[in-house]
Amino acid sequence: MPKAAQKDRKNKRSSTGLVGSAGEHFVLYKLHLQGMLSAPAPRGYKTVDIIVLNPDRSVAASLQVKTRTYGRDGGWHMGEKHETLDQPTLFYCFVDFEPDVPVTYIVPSRVVADVVAKAHRAWLAVPGMRGQPHKDSEFRRVQPSYAHQVPGYEAGWMQQYRENWALLRETAAPAVSAA
Repeated sequence: MPKAAQKDRKNKRSSTGLVGSAGEHFVLYKLHLQGMLSAPAPRGYKTVDIIVLNPDRSVAASLQVKTRTYGRDGGWHMGEKHETLDQPTLFYCFVDFEPDVPVTYIVPSRVVADVVAKAHRAWLAVPGMRGQPHKDSEFRRVQPSYAHQVPGYEAGWMQQYRENWALLRETAAPAVSAA
């Protein structure tokens, strides 16, 4: 591989890491604005990027942040593992840096697991651009609107989660009222 191509590839990887880190810091900032105590999870945690705490310092919710800056389909990269991550206090924060004012969608993990599985099955069922069957892989996408029909996830399905920080407050509510 030519040196210029290697350098471009390395820059793309490091900028991807910077985008992810920027997304996490943006979510921490948004949580601060909501008056929610939060902190980055220890490095190396596979499913948790941010921990949201109750006033008594117990964990109220865990967040996995997915960040995007551009792309035709307006979606976020996911993996096969996301089809099975379904925990009552795990949420995804999908950060979209593409608009002038960034947008965040707070989505429960059970919803993400469901949409990732259904969208992938639906994608496998439709033919590719040249009529060939799609090949299965670990790659998945969460999109606000899918090019193919995904049962239960019509265009605009993510709007109910747009800036819906109340979902996190509701998760913390039992511990807050017990204090």
